[in-house]
Amino acid sequence: MNDVTSSPVGLHRVLAPAGVLPQAAERLDTRRDLAADEVRVRVQRLNLDAASFRQLERKHEGDGDAVRAEVLDIVRTRGKMQNPETGSGGMLVGTVEEVGPESPLGLTVGDRVATLVSLTLTPLVIEDGLAAWDGRSEQVPADGYAILFGRSIAARLPDDLAPELALSVMDVCGAPALTARVVSQYAATTSPTSTTGGPVVAVIGGAGKSGSLSLAAARDAGAARTIGVVPHRAEADLLDEAGIADEVTIADARDPVALSEAVAKAGGPADVTVVCVDVPGCEGGAILSTRDGGTVVFFSMATSFSAAALGAEGLAADVTMLVGNGYVPGHADYALSVLRAHEGVRGLFERRL
Repeated sequence: MNDVTSSPVGLHRVLAPAGVLPQAAERLDTRRDLAADEVRVRVQRLNLDAASFRQLERKHEGDGDAVRAEVLDIVRTRGKMQNPETGSGGMLVGTVEEVGPESPLGLTVGDRVATLVSLTLTPLVIEDGLAAWDGRSEQVPADGYAILFGRSIAARLPDDLAPELALSVMDVCGAPALTARVVSQYAATTSPTSTTGGPVVAVIGGAGKSGSLSLAAARDAGAARTIGVVPHRAEADLLDEAGIADEVTIADARDPVALSEAVAKAGGPADVTVVCVDVPGCEGGAILSTRDGGTVVFFSMATSFSAAALGAEGLAADVTMLVGNGYVPGHADYALSVLRAHEGVRGLFERRL
């Protein structure tokens, strides 16, 4: 145990540049010795966020060996997993290896946990060269260790779900929780676009992980109509089969006019539009798909927030825009409860695994 003066937000682990938080740092200190309020986790699996993995996959044209090599280089160079192009990382599953005597996280040695803070701010060391990973999936078998700070967040893995499934859900658990919060607020008032008093909710990327959970959460929270937007027929068929959207429509989310027209034909414009796709260029279409006075929630790390702000201004669109920051109190338990309650959502997740 190290007697170094620690910061609950990890400032003592920042090597460069000085004075920034760990997420903004270029390099983190990955020493094994713990400060009094830290926890060390033996890593068993990483889950790269979708935007980061897709960027790496496209960059290396599907060459899994090259993707693996770049991930290893990023972690070695930065002391954390933070894609320099997307700025995003992911999360991990592991077993608690050591707990500092002043840690407030309530963890004990041997707990199997998923970290609910980003890999972009988590000191990380990979010790097996990612030998068991082919570089072709978001989930990465790994051996190494990670450090959690006093204000980090971790959840014990549930006993009734496979670790890989639980990790997939917890990776995006902020999306359904915030969606439910926003939709429930609208459901408490009369929506001008709904004859039944509840909001119309459109989820762009509705067949994905965060999208499917958000559709189910919106329905549970009182949406009068849910619209799932997907890019092609295969995903539309999957979403239809899952039964979590009242309407499923096909549109390229990067084409603002096509997207807004598709949402309108499906019962929009939306009171709440939730963006869950991992490609850039979807800001304008999401704004056009949302009624004046409505809300757009951006959950994609591929979002350009300057494009969203300037685009809304240029369209004279009176919409509230929210950044899904991945944390809502109770978000992990809530997301798992949504998965358990909706067989269609669970089926979409299990197909991805």
